[in-house]
Amino acid sequence: MDFVLARNLPGHVGIIMDGNGRWAQARGQGRALGHREGAAAVRRTVRAARRLGLRALTLYAFSEQNWARPEEEVDALMQLLRDFLLSEHDEIIGNGIRLNAIGNLGRLPALVRAILDPLRTESASNDEMVLTLALSYGGREEIASAARELAKAVAAGRIRPEDVTPDALRAHMPSLSVGDPDLVIRTGGERRISNFLLYGLAYAELYFADVLWPDFSERDLFAAIASYQARERRFGHVGAPVAQAAPQGAPERPAAQGPASPIDAALAAASGPITRIAI
Repeated sequence: MDFVLARNLPGHVGIIMDGNGRWAQARGQGRALGHREGAAAVRRTVRAARRLGLRALTLYAFSEQNWARPEEEVDALMQLLRDFLLSEHDEIIGNGIRLNAIGNLGRLPALVRAILDPLRTESASNDEMVLTLALSYGGREEIASAARELAKAVAAGRIRPEDVTPDALRAHMPSLSVGDPDLVIRTGGERRISNFLLYGLAYAELYFADVLWPDFSERDLFAAIASYQARERRFGHVGAPVAQAAPQGAPERPAAQGPASPIDAALAAASGPITRIAI
């Protein structure tokens, strides 16, 4: 049995959602069915993350390289994204979730932007959890974009070349507005990063699950978090445990005010010395 500690949750979790097409092909169905079932897995995962008390969840929904897929599949994915945003509107707003999006959003079709942009605005003041959708996103592309912005600033004389630092790059990366990812999960059995959150991955813990994304369950999410909690995070240090340390340049997190999550609240009310929950 796996256990998830109540007070050592990763603050920012990223997920590479892989395996929709293979899931459908294994059942003799078209890839579109796999993507529809993948959307159901997104819904389950967001709900589980919100209940657990995660601060930020970033989902790799569509990469810059995915535009090279057959036009029919891309169109189906965009329609599915639109339908998902419409169906989840009330749950996002009602549960205090702030919807964010990163990537080359200008490439998204109007039918998606017409739903995505208003929902981002409407949820902007929500503070229970940040749900970020990586859409037309690429880690290399994000780094290059940040470098271009700094190069323009140097050329214009607004900053000096020596001001081009890791922190300066970070400031121009929308994916890190919620901090570096603490844990990155990839489903589907592959062991690669596929251009996801490359700059922020410097000290992230990686977890590779063999389950295909449409079959990813709440238990799979908890198993990944339990694995994260069993690791010692040293951030390049040696010796004394530094589980609460952060890599140089990472944004400081505010001190916790009250219980860190709904699970913490339940544990705080318990009379016994319970420190973990079974999953």
